[in-house]
Amino acid sequence: MNKESGILTICKREWLRISSSKICIWGIFVAPLLSMIFLLWMMDSGLPSRIPIAVVDMDNTTTTRTLVRQLDAFEKTDIAYKSLSFREARHQMERMEIYAILTIPKDFTKDAISGNRPKLVYYTNNAFLISGSLLFQDLKTISTLASASVGLQTAEAKGFTENQIMPILQPITIDAHPLGNPWLNYSVYLNNILMPGILQLIILMFTVSCFGSEIKSGSGRRLLEMGDNSILKVIVGKLLPYTIIYTGIALLFMSIFYYINKFPLHNGFWPMFLNYFCLILAAQAVGLILLGIFRNYRLALSIASLIGMVSFSIAGFSFSTLAMDGSLNALSNLFPLRHFFLIYVDQALNGISIGYSMYQYAALLAFVLLSIIFFNTVKKMLASNIYEE
Repeated sequence: MNKESGILTICKREWLRISSSKICIWGIFVAPLLSMIFLLWMMDSGLPSRIPIAVVDMDNTTTTRTLVRQLDAFEKTDIAYKSLSFREARHQMERMEIYAILTIPKDFTKDAISGNRPKLVYYTNNAFLISGSLLFQDLKTISTLASASVGLQTAEAKGFTENQIMPILQPITIDAHPLGNPWLNYSVYLNNILMPGILQLIILMFTVSCFGSEIKSGSGRRLLEMGDNSILKVIVGKLLPYTIIYTGIALLFMSIFYYINKFPLHNGFWPMFLNYFCLILAAQAVGLILLGIFRNYRLALSIASLIGMVSFSIAGFSFSTLAMDGSLNALSNLFPLRHFFLIYVDQALNGISIGYSMYQYAALLAFVLLSIIFFNTVKKMLASNIYEE
């Protein structure tokens, strides 16, 4: 081995390539930093609040006005408009000035007291899933409270006491204790997966690109010579600078999330750091696997971006994999972000023993072992220097 070959020589060469490439600087450093700042700023309040709605109160009695005031007191709801007609409120929703409409019919209080079962009608705009779902919860709650309030007034008018009435109106009381994220903070729920997902997407694309660009520029043979014709030395030397950078980015994420924003981290630093590090290695391994399977730089890069984007849907944090078709549930295990998510839930949110997460850690490292099968394929691609146009 001469001084111009070996892992360190390849590593230094890759550092120079990264520092001199605007794409690398923007893609590896700037993109994740801007994404983190934007997402944390966007979800700074934790949960969307004061979402505007319109109320069409055709009854306008003391009971309905009290009902409207109670609804406006909810943190998530802001009664921005009190419309005179449903038609006017509908136009406001079409102009996206409001996200829900509550309609109280005429003679609502009179019919309720007389037992005619009037209807409270509400519409939510579920084209905006989060705001629509949150407003649906508030409107459903207020409709239940309205029913109980009217029942209480009617029973009191008939001479019953409140202690006699309440077991009938509410025979079962609910004492809710949300686990893991008791504040229902969307930033805790989403950013801890969105940011690793963005990092995984960047790793996949730049892992494919760092080898594919060598083939495209015709420098594959020279790279193998620098590695003493050892593909292991080439891969370690090429990927080590990226691994160090990605680990630094992961540490930045953890510092911001867990030590500045005080997100839950029940089992401490090391289990989650190991989770991030295994995700980085697994994503780099998947990039090599894709290059080895498709043997085409551009196609492998396209599939890498596709896998990175699909990971957000199939990881299970927005829609449970248990509710998916069985084939999709099984397929989710082929995505590193899925295992990262399960470790995050167990170690950061639930704080259970790390032994229960060993399967997920092993699954992430299994991607690294699987990638070894494709080392020789990548070596042949570098040696042939054939770039398919």
